[in-house]
Amino acid sequence: MFENKKTISLQTAIFPIIVLVFLLAINVSIYGDNALEGSNQFILLIGASIASLIGFKNKISYRFMIDKVADNLKSTTGAILILLFVGALAGTWLISGIIPAMIYYGLKIIDPSIFLPSCIIISAIISLATGSSWSTSATVGIALIGIGKALGFPPGMVAGAVISGSYFGDKLSPLSDTTNLASAMSGCDLFVHIKYMLYTTIPSILVTIIVFLFLGFFQDISTEHNSSTIIESIEQVFNLNISLFIVPALVILMILKKTPPLIALMIGTLLGGIFAVIFQPTIVHQITNSNELNLISGYMGIMNAMTIYTEIPTSNELLNDLFQSGGMQGMLGTIWLVICAMVFGGVMDSIGALTSISNSLLKSAKSTFGLILSTSASCISINLTASDQYLSIVIPGKMFDKAYKDRKLAPENLSRTLEDSGTVTSVLIPWNTCGAYQSNVLGVNVSDYFIYAIFNWISPVTTLVYAYFKIKIAKI
Repeated sequence: MFENKKTISLQTAIFPIIVLVFLLAINVSIYGDNALEGSNQFILLIGASIASLIGFKNKISYRFMIDKVADNLKSTTGAILILLFVGALAGTWLISGIIPAMIYYGLKIIDPSIFLPSCIIISAIISLATGSSWSTSATVGIALIGIGKALGFPPGMVAGAVISGSYFGDKLSPLSDTTNLASAMSGCDLFVHIKYMLYTTIPSILVTIIVFLFLGFFQDISTEHNSSTIIESIEQVFNLNISLFIVPALVILMILKKTPPLIALMIGTLLGGIFAVIFQPTIVHQITNSNELNLISGYMGIMNAMTIYTEIPTSNELLNDLFQSGGMQGMLGTIWLVICAMVFGGVMDSIGALTSISNSLLKSAKSTFGLILSTSASCISINLTASDQYLSIVIPGKMFDKAYKDRKLAPENLSRTLEDSGTVTSVLIPWNTCGAYQSNVLGVNVSDYFIYAIFNWISPVTTLVYAYFKIKIAKI
């Protein structure tokens, strides 16, 4: 497949983006939280159609645009499968009592006044160890959201803390794919890259923890969310046992041992089903409306939990909202969003819009600060347009590599900027694969957690502050 050598003006390149943002704003104002159920997806296809018209005008073939879309969709195959497995895992971990046990013991152990900073630290440790913000959200993240709701914290606030910690660990872990990708794109040694990121990452996470510590102290925890009442309600429904933690511990251990995520999630899902039969036999047959647990009702109970909507009623209304899972079926809306976003990103790439935006930003870089500012803006622009975290690292990495060398700037300056602006901001965009994933897994809209994902939006700001005051700008 040939590459598109034609260039288009910046005005033409950003026109589909302007239309897309305008239409999305109207759509969200009409549908509100229901916009992600399908209407936003179609708006993305309208944006892709407008971009394709520009392509046709510039003699870009339909086949070339479709091939680019196909390449984009191929790159998300792993993400789509992970989404399906996370849905299945959440279902079996619910009926087995694993998630309820996490909430139960969490309520007993964690002091509400330091709950939010605890979310950051716990998520950061797991993500640093596993190298994956996605795996962190799918395991401890879900449990922390449940504990937060039980304590009376706004879900968006808890999700922001979880995401902040998860991306801190993901960004610094040598096991992280984005960390390795950023260092590779800039030609920087992996551990030099990680060391250099500490200069901006540590201040960013410290500010985040301080803000959440402040929020926690001043959060009004009402008697309506009394933890002892919730603990009693969980005890009435589930047979709780410390042995339930074997499954999540094993999944985290497998990821630490570099087991492919799909394999780890599959094993975690199946073990969740087995533990459900062992520890929660009553729940397994009840969710199939059977009178007793037998081979057929057991099979159907586990299969239903993995694939379709499941709920476990309790005497507590809050827990009824927590103890439900959409299974694999519940992930289809997010998968639909990812596919439509990849169509838009693929067409934008095929018509040369992404290259035009990056080139325009590069031309405006007249100083070291200007160069780093242009790199950061390019990363965020690619996250907005291509809807993919990896492209936000790869495209600016390719485009700006020579410029950094020409200015005698060490490659770690580029790799750090790619991570500070590309990796962490992807989760702040609803139609980006990361934003769609985290929103669905944690059950919180991006608009609700955006302002609380402090680490994610303060990271590019910190990078720019360092660049402006020429702090830790390494030279060749």
